[in-house]
Amino acid sequence: MTAFASTALARRLDTAVQLAEEAGRLALRLRPPPGAPVATLKGAQDWLTEADGAVEEFLSRQLAERFPEDGFQGEETGRARSGTLRWVVDPIDGTSNYARGSARFCVSLGLIEDRTPLLGVLVAPAMGETFAARRGAGATLNGAPIRAAATTDLSRAMVECGWSPRRPNGAYFRLVEGVMGTGAMLRAGGSGALGLADVAAGRIDAYIELHINLWDVAAALAILQEAGATVSPFLDGNGLAEGNPIMAAAPGIAEGLVVATGFPLA
Repeated sequence: MTAFASTALARRLDTAVQLAEEAGRLALRLRPPPGAPVATLKGAQDWLTEADGAVEEFLSRQLAERFPEDGFQGEETGRARSGTLRWVVDPIDGTSNYARGSARFCVSLGLIEDRTPLLGVLVAPAMGETFAARRGAGATLNGAPIRAAATTDLSRAMVECGWSPRRPNGAYFRLVEGVMGTGAMLRAGGSGALGLADVAAGRIDAYIELHINLWDVAAALAILQEAGATVSPFLDGNGLAEGNPIMAAAPGIAEGLVVATGFPLA
């Protein structure tokens, strides 16, 4: 990457942090109170709230004004603009949590070039957290550097699993059985993007989901890469268009998880 390109990317990261934090404040203002979901059901446990559209429209408009040459893809509007660089947005990741007034949700904003993650920003406004990373420049949480955990013993590991209706329940039963057979502690948090970010920050040791979409992971991929996590090749094959499975792990337990679960790392 040329010095100019690096400078241009740094400027985009600064802008992405600013816009994602502003989008997070918008999401907070629109967040429903705790209780039954305040949302429209798009599919099995797939919710759509007022904030999804409002946040995505805000980010699309602001990015078009600042970087008109860049492409844009959002969960709700699809690939609205084309460009060599593509912003990929999940306006509310963890919508099922958000729709019930929970704090565990985030705004996800990533930038990719072809199959290469260039930068990522995740803002969890109700938790006061901003994850950010730029290719070759490291990853941070609220400005402080983060790294994946140094865990090497699966029996002491904490592993989060996500769920997608695109895969049969039996596949998840086998995955859970494999993880629990290692002695690892299993958990589920309801936000794939934040689960992946927690791997990058060393808060958990792995995140596994048998199908996840590009907008869920575009920001997290850059953050994981810069934090030194081991990540399955999500962008291979049809990952850009159709999504893929994903596993992100502390390097010291990645191979053990592959053996235990049969999840391919390559």
